[in-house]
Amino acid sequence: MKISPTAILRTAKETLTTEAQAVLGLKNKLDKNFIQAVEDIYYCTGRVIVTGIGKSAIIAEKVVATLNSTGTSSMFMHAADAIHGDLGMMREEDIIICISKSGESPEIKLLVPLVKNNGNLLIGMVGNKAGYLAQQADLVLDTTVPKEACPNNLAPTSSTTAQMAMGDALAVCLLKLRGFSPKDFAKFHPGGMLG
Repeated sequence: MKISPTAILRTAKETLTTEAQAVLGLKNKLDKNFIQAVEDIYYCTGRVIVTGIGKSAIIAEKVVATLNSTGTSSMFMHAADAIHGDLGMMREEDIIICISKSGESPEIKLLVPLVKNNGNLLIGMVGNKAGYLAQQADLVLDTTVPKEACPNNLAPTSSTTAQMAMGDALAVCLLKLRGFSPKDFAKFHPGGMLG
């Protein structure tokens, strides 16, 4: 197959446009659930534990890194590992954010009742408001996207970009509420150019 530079650039631009539209669409999905999530996390006396499976788990790790570096104590818990012992990291005062596009993954369906039985506040960041996670969560952050950038509408592309952007929106709101300064940021980044 001959590679067409024009086709490559066209596909790249279509991908970026689709993902940008997905992120911009989140502005209309911010509601009282988002406000409540920010307030609950701000007043939380425990940590924020972020979990997910598959690509959503990778996004969860990034959200944790951003929260930690901006003053919100957080931990990552892989949903599959949670049901094999990592639930031991959860304390009653912790808030759990579960990230899932479908909200229907078997690991999520096993994890959610365990979180609920422990009495933790469960925030579902979901791409399917009719799914199991959305129906069980105390608060729902809607990251539904019109379509994936993948031409087959399968590979998590727009959906994971939306999840990451929603995580950033949470982190920046909390950063501002905490009055988190450049000096505070440097304290958590002693290495590299940021420190």
